[in-house]
Amino acid sequence: MKQPPFAKQRENELFPNQASIFSQTQPIPPPRKKERHSTPLHPHSMNNPKYDFLIVGAGLYGAVFAYQAKKAGKHSLVIDKRTHTGGNLHCQELEGINVHKYGAHIFHTSNRETWQFVNSLVEFNRFTNSPVANYQGKLYNLPFNMNTFNQMWGTKTPEEAEAKINEQRSEALENIKTQGIVTPRNLEEQALTLVGKDIYQRLVKGYTEKQWGRKCSELPAFIIKRLPVRFTFDNNYFNDTFQGIPIGGYNRLINTMLEGIETQLETNYFSERNYFNSIAKKIIFTGQIDQFYDYRFGNLEYRTVRFEHKTLQTSNFQGNAVVNYTEASIPYTRIIEHKHFETFGQDVYKNPHTVVSHEYPQEWKPGMEPYYPVNNQRNTKLYEQYRSLADNETNVIFGGRLAEYKYYDMAPIIERAIQTFQNTQR
Repeated sequence: MKQPPFAKQRENELFPNQASIFSQTQPIPPPRKKERHSTPLHPHSMNNPKYDFLIVGAGLYGAVFAYQAKKAGKHSLVIDKRTHTGGNLHCQELEGINVHKYGAHIFHTSNRETWQFVNSLVEFNRFTNSPVANYQGKLYNLPFNMNTFNQMWGTKTPEEAEAKINEQRSEALENIKTQGIVTPRNLEEQALTLVGKDIYQRLVKGYTEKQWGRKCSELPAFIIKRLPVRFTFDNNYFNDTFQGIPIGGYNRLINTMLEGIETQLETNYFSERNYFNSIAKKIIFTGQIDQFYDYRFGNLEYRTVRFEHKTLQTSNFQGNAVVNYTEASIPYTRIIEHKHFETFGQDVYKNPHTVVSHEYPQEWKPGMEPYYPVNNQRNTKLYEQYRSLADNETNVIFGGRLAEYKYYDMAPIIERAIQTFQNTQR
């Protein structure tokens, strides 16, 4: 059967892997020591910089760039304002479980070279992202697949399911046509014309409005150019060839890349900006681009997430790493059970405890950890102004989700960092 145009999905268009400021009802104890130390910094002459690169931010982009530089014989200093490396990839062990402190991160790619690169650093497990949606106590597969349609309508064959969706799509298309609308004007109209009212009302509307803090009718249509519809029983959310999580958590990946590289934590670039600018030939900046330019044109907007982490006296709370709660009346968007990222089968029951995280999306305010951009017309225009300034810099390179004001998956971040370093050597 021919796949309809909405069947293929870029997984983050509707349900991005959200992560942000860390808070909890039961505090996770802080690390006993910093992951990495370096000797105190000493002044250097602007005419004789000590480092080839100053890398502002010890997240994935910064770590990959530093690793490539080290392999090429370059000398880098990595600084980060946080108490740990890894940015939002950072994991914290609790009850023998690697807790994704800033939200779920699943590595996936169809680029064999990228997959080989990360596996050359650490071994990855076989984790497959198969989220489930809970709506009024009923469970539905994400992406929308034959199990989803069976639960929703009782359909048993691809033909039956496709006919049901097409019936509701046609109804939505006719409704906007009668209003003289040629192209969907907002997310609600876009979703209805892609999957129809039932899927939209139960699995899209409430979740999306909680996630973005805005009505679907007020959100731009491009947020969901496609929706993940499959007329098979395949429940793998990603379409990529390779997928997994580092065995032992993401800290191992970051630490391997930063091994042997001077790294200074709890260090704010902006507190001694002139000094830091003087000690390196080039600056790799991965922070907020509007902050770099002192908010000259105004603040860019972000969404963030508040987390409530709980340790439970049970081996298996929900049976899956991620369960989305799509009702508008439930304040959180999803519950993550972290042990399922790295523990499978009967091994789940070897640990009598589990750790779960409730995610509460909210509007970003200064002082919170920004996570993903709000790509509306206002912010797009604002970023372009900052980008025009950045393009004229001769010794500063802007990279990563904050510096480029772009939602990135991990694989593209790695590829971009490698390519950017290679460009500096030409």
